[in-house]
Amino acid sequence: MGVGSKSAGLIAAAVSFISFGTSGAFVKPLLEAGWSPAAAVTVRAFTAGLVLLPFVVFSLRGRWDLLWQARWPVLGMGVVGVAATQVLYFAAISRIPVATALLIEFLAPLLLVGFAWAVSGRTPAPVVLIGSLLAIGGLVLVIGPGAIQAVDPIGVVAAFGAAIACAVYFAIAGRPNNGLPPVALAGAGMLLAAPVLAVVGATGLLPFTATFGDVPLFDGQTATAWWVPLLVVAVIGTALAYATGITASGILGSRLGSFVALLEVVSASLFAWLLLGEGLTLLQLSGGLLIVGGIAAVRAERPVEPAAPALAQA
Repeated sequence: MGVGSKSAGLIAAAVSFISFGTSGAFVKPLLEAGWSPAAAVTVRAFTAGLVLLPFVVFSLRGRWDLLWQARWPVLGMGVVGVAATQVLYFAAISRIPVATALLIEFLAPLLLVGFAWAVSGRTPAPVVLIGSLLAIGGLVLVIGPGAIQAVDPIGVVAAFGAAIACAVYFAIAGRPNNGLPPVALAGAGMLLAAPVLAVVGATGLLPFTATFGDVPLFDGQTATAWWVPLLVVAVIGTALAYATGITASGILGSRLGSFVALLEVVSASLFAWLLLGEGLTLLQLSGGLLIVGGIAAVRAERPVEPAAPALAQA
């Protein structure tokens, strides 16, 4: 992979984790106004899918067969990468603290490292192991050392399920997927995830409620219509975030892409500080630096050169 390509991948990843980081600051006022998480994420996915639809149509002009050829990745992205991740995460936070659920869900990069280790039988390079420890240590500091505690086992299982689904998202995004453009994979996945989420809400597995009054923004200083924060989350925190995230993973690979995505928690903390007035501690900033160090270590891994074939004996 050329330096230019990797730089483009890192830029796309930065746009993605910054965009994802806006979600919490704009969704929180909706939740406090009476929206259930399942209702918010369903409308979020459907709106994001509609926003991406023109780009999907443009990217596939004359090549609609690519969508059928990549039907399984699209199905996996929609049902597992988006819908299952969201449903399991919200099921988890209904039983355990949000910080604990986030910490478990963002074990996804370690799951990818472990899966590659198990499949290949080759021990990860020391820089990858060091990077994993640094990144997870930083994650604990950003979310809060108190995130690890005795909690509801069902909530823990749901959070681990979200971690697995998140790892599947990165695995799908990191593959060529029969030449399907990243924006098409993101848009089709969203439009597929929305009805799945709606069905889950209709079954009563998760509360499904919405309100349509004004909601406070910017630490309660500004009141705005309910659709304003929802539109911000759908366009920036979902459509842009997923499209650039899938692009980044396709360039960087699923493992490095998933490690860079850990910076989402740092981005979310910054936006919560700027927009909601939530405190940002020195410990959290230190955790962000550890995550960056972990990403740098994983990025420093050198690909293993294939063994040269033995010369035939005369």
